[in-house]
Amino acid sequence: MTFQAYLLRCADGRYYVGHTDDLDRRVAEHNSGLIPGYTQIRRPVALVWTENFPDREQAFAVERQIKGWSRAKKEALIAGDFGALRDLAKRRVLRDATSPSSVAPQDERVGDSLSALPEEGLSLGEGPSRGTPAIVLVRPQLAENIGKAARAMLNFGLTDLRLVTPRDGWPNPQAGPAASGADSVIANARVYESVAEAVADRAHVFATTVRKRGVTKPVVTPEQAASLVHTEPGGSAILFGPERSGLETDDVALARTIITVPINPEFGSLNLAQAVILVAYEWSKGENLASPPSVDIDPPAPQGELEGMLAQLDVMLEDSGFFFPPSRVATVKRTLRTMLTKPAWNSQEVRTMRGVLSALDRPRPRRGETAQD
Repeated sequence: MTFQAYLLRCADGRYYVGHTDDLDRRVAEHNSGLIPGYTQIRRPVALVWTENFPDREQAFAVERQIKGWSRAKKEALIAGDFGALRDLAKRRVLRDATSPSSVAPQDERVGDSLSALPEEGLSLGEGPSRGTPAIVLVRPQLAENIGKAARAMLNFGLTDLRLVTPRDGWPNPQAGPAASGADSVIANARVYESVAEAVADRAHVFATTVRKRGVTKPVVTPEQAASLVHTEPGGSAILFGPERSGLETDDVALARTIITVPINPEFGSLNLAQAVILVAYEWSKGENLASPPSVDIDPPAPQGELEGMLAQLDVMLEDSGFFFPPSRVATVKRTLRTMLTKPAWNSQEVRTMRGVLSALDRPRPRRGETAQD
């Protein structure tokens, strides 16, 4: 099956981004008004760009990437002007400031007389589950830490990375090496000017913090938060604060629930990637991710084989002169049998075994025999 990412130009000149597995049907649905939301009140729409992909994940990733572009970048893509695209990417802007009709690129919402409705870019039944949270890094300081957070995300199946005013700008080449192969997460990260914009399309917002911020909200553990993310409709976003200071009170105020990790009260210091990986791991427990294959353990040896090994050991120890004095022979043999048929040896049993090894390493004549020069 082939999937398409696509761009529509609406009747008011604005753009809509989506992906589908049936492009002709999807465009027709937009034009007929069958799809409630953004395009329904901006008809007719015209298809101005499309590209094919071999799987849904790639098409959805490109949709999200283009959705974060300025109007100028979208029009450069439509025109096939890849030189202009590269130049605009270097400017690190979200909007085309020279175009008064350019609107917030993340979801193409407007504040005019038209209803401000979110984009609806997925065919019915298509796209990633809304139980997959967006990871929002608020004012991250180091690109390396963004890369490490992306690596943590992809390990546990998360791909929606959102950045709110990263200190050193975005994109940043320092993030790539730290991501250790999570390039798709880095490439598709979207930048926002405020926390409110970054979570505008999510019904449930969680704030991660280990401090009381003067805001009274429900407090849950990462495990409890993961359960809510999987079950609550409307999509979720999880906020992580800057490395040095964490989320500010105003950031936490935007959230509906606070996530706090139970940690050592004498040393509450998690770095950004550690915090992300804790939350991502708990979320992943509800997903069907790959686990290391189980390996069948061979059944225990028959008792006859075990008896044969013990008899061989007895003979070797007799020849080495280990069993001495004679009054202790039965007790020592019983101890050896017990050791070799149970796990977790105690200290006395370890000393006994070391005596066995020493005897086998340096044989001495049995009692009554004379050593040969």
